[in-house]
Amino acid sequence: MSPLTKIQSVLAKPFMPAVFFISGVTYDTFTLTRIDRLIDNLILLLYLVALGFLIVLTGRLGSAAAAPAGTELEGSAFTRFLAKARPYYPMAMQFLLGGLFSAYAVFYSRSATLTRTGVFLGVLVLLLVANEFLRDRLSNLRLLVALYALATFSFFTFFLPVMMGTIGPWVFLLGAILSAGVTLRVVQLIYRHNPDRSRMEAVLVGGPAMVLIGILIGFYFMNWIPPVPLSMKFGGMYREVQKHEDRFALSFDREWYEVWKRSQSPYPANEPIYCFTAVFAPISLNTTVYHHWYFRKNSDKPFIHADKIPIKIAGGREGGYRAYTFKQRLDPGDWRVDVETEDGRVVGQVSVEVAERGETGATPRTLLY
Repeated sequence: MSPLTKIQSVLAKPFMPAVFFISGVTYDTFTLTRIDRLIDNLILLLYLVALGFLIVLTGRLGSAAAAPAGTELEGSAFTRFLAKARPYYPMAMQFLLGGLFSAYAVFYSRSATLTRTGVFLGVLVLLLVANEFLRDRLSNLRLLVALYALATFSFFTFFLPVMMGTIGPWVFLLGAILSAGVTLRVVQLIYRHNPDRSRMEAVLVGGPAMVLIGILIGFYFMNWIPPVPLSMKFGGMYREVQKHEDRFALSFDREWYEVWKRSQSPYPANEPIYCFTAVFAPISLNTTVYHHWYFRKNSDKPFIHADKIPIKIAGGREGGYRAYTFKQRLDPGDWRVDVETEDGRVVGQVSVEVAERGETGATPRTLLY
């Protein structure tokens, strides 16, 4: 048995799709660092280009089995190679989709919260898991083009703010337009100079992808998409915040056994309180976020607006841009601070229970950040 035949035999094993899936996820888990790291974004861009190339080949050549041994294939050596490799297109696309969606799950999870912005992250995680079972479906052009539209949309949503140094609805809409343009270009390449395919078939293949992009635009304006590339690195409530050289000293009380606590809750009523947060932003991205304070007296009541304080942040620091807001005294009840973008998307949350002061054995602690 020749080495090539052995390789083909191994690739045909039923467990190989799972191997390719795990390979893509593992690679991204260990290599992805910051969302603004150029090499990481170039790798994802390469994945998108390779995936688009394979989708075009799948559409033009089909995903039929390779020609039987001894069959003469017409065309150049490269064309013959592409024709022989047809059975392995789904496996390669599965690897690329696994790599892309695992990277997106990593990046978007850093910006998502347990609020509405977690919806889009849930979609990405669902597709990441479902990708393992999609091999037999990856010859379906409608599915492939729709997945490609989602992959390009997810990429441009964080890539453009990183490159342009700004965030906002117009940057997001520009990314959506680019995603639609790239996806339609892939469809055009599939059907260009292809007399065996009708224009109606092209519309039926590209139409669902355009509808999907439209739905995702709706997700954005419903605040269901995490505010990438921003992410909250740290947050808590403290008695006092003081800056010492390049670090902040955060003062709080905790019981001797509460070794896991890094901020104070419950907090005594009618005393000064500081909300400290660290928000990561890419290099060159300067924007404004808000500490939006909410209050409810009882757990059976909804939170109501209490205050909204703007904070200008600068990007580039690995641990996030550190800032705090201050309230003179809080009424007893549940308090929450949402760290929000200018368009109202939630970057992170800090919660605290405020209660009447009682005798405790808590001792003062200081955390340096």
